[in-house]
Amino acid sequence: QVQLMESGGGSVAPGGSLTLSCADSGMTFRKFCMGWFRQAPGKAREGVAIIAPDGRSGIAGPVKGRFTASKNNTKNTAYVKRNSLTPVDTAIYYCAQMVGEGSCRLVATDFSAWGGGIQITVSS
Repeated sequence: QVQLMESGGGSVAPGGSLTLSCADSGMTFRKFCMGWFRQAPGKAREGVAIIAPDGRSGIAGPVKGRFTASKNNTKNTAYVKRNSLTPVDTAIYYCAQMVGEGSCRLVATDFSAWGGGIQITVSS
């Protein structure tokens, strides 16, 4: 059974950086796509980054150039580093795993295992 837990959230000033981690306690971390999503107050959940089983990553347009995603198979952990944060980046961030074969797409309905979410607040 896949269990995902995010860590590393908190408050940061505009222009700052944060790295979120997502630990997978299951046995499928190496096999399936990992995704990062976020949901700001009053807005729909949106994809942020995707990591393929081979480690290749893709970043969504709105945060391209500021966010990077990676994984460590030895630690069963996925990461997303957020640079140059602005108040617009304030949201609850979720990691997710696409439990099953298929193309890696940053589409929330493709992902069947989700972490509980972690808050990032960007304010001065």
